[in-house]
This record gives sequence, C-alpha cells and structure tokens, in this order.
Amino acid sequence: YAPPFSSAKDPLNMAGFIAENIIKGMVKQVSCKELAGKEEEYFILDVREDDEAALGTIPGAVHIPLNNLRKRMKEVPKDKKTAVYCRLGLRGYIGARILMNSGYENVYNLSGGYITYAAITGRQANENVFDEKYEMGTSKKEDSSAGKTSGARFVKVDACGLQCPGPIMKLKTEMDKITPGDRLEIKATDQGFYSDVSSWARTMGHNILGLESDKGVISAVIEKTGGKSEEDSEKPAGSHDKTMVVFSGDMDKIIASFIIANGALSMGRQVTMFFTFWGLNALKKSKAPGGLKKNIIEKAFGFMLPRGSKKLKLSNMNMAGMGPVMIRGIMKKHRISSPEELIESAIKGGAKIVACQMTMDLMGIKKEELIDGVQIGGVASFLESSDSSDATLFI
Repeated sequence: YAPPFSSAKDPLNMAGFIAENIIKGMVKQVSCKELAGKEEEYFILDVREDDEAALGTIPGAVHIPLNNLRKRMKEVPKDKKTAVYCRLGLRGYIGARILMNSGYENVYNLSGGYITYAAITGRQANENVFDEKYEMGTSKKEDSSAGKTSGARFVKVDACGLQCPGPIMKLKTEMDKITPGDRLEIKATDQGFYSDVSSWARTMGHNILGLESDKGVISAVIEKTGGKSEEDSEKPAGSHDKTMVVFSGDMDKIIASFIIANGALSMGRQVTMFFTFWGLNALKKSKAPGGLKKNIIEKAFGFMLPRGSKKLKLSNMNMAGMGPVMIRGIMKKHRISSPEELIESAIKGGAKIVACQMTMDLMGIKKEELIDGVQIGGVASFLESSDSSDATLFI
C-alpha cells in the first residue's frame, strides 16, 4: 500500500483485472468509438449519481443510479443491447454484472465511461479555425458566414478583469440589448468563463459559434436566437427557480449566497432569498434611522449585532476584524464585486429578498432599518417559493 508501489490500485493491476473479466466472459466491452454514432442501436444506461448526470450525459441515455438499479430493473428492456456506463467504468461494470446475473444477455460496459466518451465525441477547440478563408493573392478575408446573417449586428463586449459571476452577468446584460440573429463577441480573463459561457448559452438557447482561449484571454462568439425551443417553453415556468435560506451572517457566506443568486438570475431563473436570524444583519442599513421606538432588549440587540454588510465578520480567519478588511482589499484588487454591489445587483436583477418577520420580532429589527427592495414574509412565503423551485439551499 506504500506510495512508491502505486498503493493498492496499480494501473497495471487494474488493466489486468479488466482484461481478465473480458477474457473470462465476465462482462462484454463496447468502446466509445464503437458506440459513437450508433447510440440508437443500444439502450444506454447511465448508473452515475444525480449530480454527475446533471453535468452531461450521452444522448438518449436513461439515468438510473447504481444503488437504485435492482429496484428499477424493469425499466431496462431485455430485447435490446444495453450499454452501461458510469464516470470511468467501475460502476458500469458492477451495473452490467447486476443485469447479467438477473437474466440479461446483451449487456455491455462502456470502456472508459463518460469521461472518455465526452473527450472522443466533443468538439475540438480549433474545429472552426478555417471558417474564415483568405482569397489567393489578396489580403481580403472571405467570411464563410457572409450572407447568412444579412443585416445582423456584431457587438463586442470586454469583460476582462471581472471575476465570477461578473462576466456572465455582463454577457446577459449585453445580450438583452440585441435582437435575434445578432452576434456578440465577449472576452474575459476569468478562466472559469470557458465552461460557464457554454453552459449559459445552452441554458438560454443561444448558439456558440466560437470559443477559444489564447494567452489567458477567453473569447466567445454567440449568436442570439429566439430563445428556448417550444419543447422547453412548455415546461412549468417555475421548474428551474432557485430558493435560498440565508441563515448565516458571516460575510463570506453572504458573498457566496449572492454570487449564486446573481449567477442564477443571469441564466434567466427566478431567485428567492429568505433571510432569517443572523443573515438579517446583511440587510440592515449602515445607519439606523432616527425616531424608532425600541425597548431595552431590542436596543441591546441593535447594539450587539452588526449593522449592515460592511460590519459582517468572516466565519474563519476573522482576526478581530482584520480578516474582512483584507478580503475586501483582495476582492477590490481582483475586481470582484463587493458584498454591497452583489446585493444591489441581485435586487436590480429581480431577486426576491424576503426578511423573516419572526426573526425581526425576536431581535427587535424594524422594517425601516432594512435596505430598500426587501419584502417582509414568513415561513409560508419560503415554502411557496421552495415548492416551485428545483433547488433549495440552506446557507
């Protein structure tokens, strides 16, 4: 098990196990190249977990997590070849063996799993490198797409220096200004933008015409379409809403909450944020309005609790208040939006910010002390939003 000996899972041993299983007929293998383009010939079974499947699947695959396979085996037909896959192949092998031991004959394990399939069938980064050609003997560039988008505008957006979710938020803002058929080129230095922009375009129903990374600058060309297909538009309007319970009053967790909220808003989702207990401190105005009547206990709460997002502490490395100052300095240096900017952006973007009435009563917080754009509600307001959401987060 020592590291010098590759521990218990030496690659040679693993290769030997796989070869032995094939030679002894323990399982049949199908390669990604054999499966690609012939998916309709197989019943493709994805045995990964829900979170893994959400990141991408093989077209036409049916998702049944491995732990549920025995209970849902009737969903797998016996009269068709079945290709089982997981992330790399081990769970696919186990799933194939479960089916074979239950009377299934034409069962295959996808060699290399989804990671290998995605790498083989994925689009190359330089696939469209020759889309624009030069005429022989001239320096005039011939645009291969000329005539296809007659009258369409081409807009350039610079999001360099902005950090997540800044580039995506700016992309949505600029995309809302153009019309279907127009094209937009956006450049960003946030390296996570390379994968984020593809996910955003797929979610919003737009076409990515080009995506490349050169010397740390990511460039994407996106064509705006009419939006999602009719099939997608028939889904319930609230099926992809997001709801958050913001319980913590730590600055780092407040930042994370609003980064998620702004990201969801930029992808066209409805967002509800229910602030309760210590999380309510983030919604306070930095200076309390005068003339508020409070009893001794309410005044004590007001004195001891932070007033507004600028007074919040960190959950770790607070260092008697030096931590938040350092974090804010680093955020400013890297052009990351401050907590106040994130809150303002979420409210302007349409997020529903709800303050818990019960917590306000307990801590003596008055409506006049909260920032503009905050609604007052109770547990019923939260549950209504949660019921129409596909994700509810407790932060």
